[in-house]
Amino acid sequence: MPSAFMLIPLLFSLTLVAGKNVMPKVVHQPAFSVIGIEVRTSNAKEATADGLIGKQWQRIFQEGLLQKIPAKTDNNIYALYSNYASDHNGEYSFTLGARVQDGTPAPAGFVLRTIPAGNYAVITSERGPVAQVVIAAWKRVWTMEDNHELGSPRAYKTDFELYDRRTSNPQDSQVDLYIGLK
Repeated sequence: MPSAFMLIPLLFSLTLVAGKNVMPKVVHQPAFSVIGIEVRTSNAKEATADGLIGKQWQRIFQEGLLQKIPAKTDNNIYALYSNYASDHNGEYSFTLGARVQDGTPAPAGFVLRTIPAGNYAVITSERGPVAQVVIAAWKRVWTMEDNHELGSPRAYKTDFELYDRRTSNPQDSQVDLYIGLK
């Protein structure tokens, strides 16, 4: 799995993979906590060689950071987008880590973030190379947002990507994006 995630810096330079815009499923997501590593970035920065998201993916695998997170509730990886300065054109915090039991403190060098309870539009990516399908799914989100097809306006509080067993083959992966709604 690590080799595919090293391709993440290319995410924002890939072209949109053709797909259908279907109204997303909206779910009520209870609050939960994630412990991980965090950086501040923007989509504009990620479109350059100075992007930080790919470097975070490299760190989490190369340094074995997932194994250092205590009280994990599952084997999934969560990529959080939070603390938005404005909309998808502004800065945001990117946190990469694992879901943990409530009340678990973050070890040194990690942060604890809470995904707020609320309604989330779930956008499921196409199947394919992880770097390509994730960016294509985000481009679909932005188009759906522009066309008012998410069910409600985006909250721009917290969004997250769920990397579960469907990402065990980095060349044939599928990821769910949870987009926080107002």
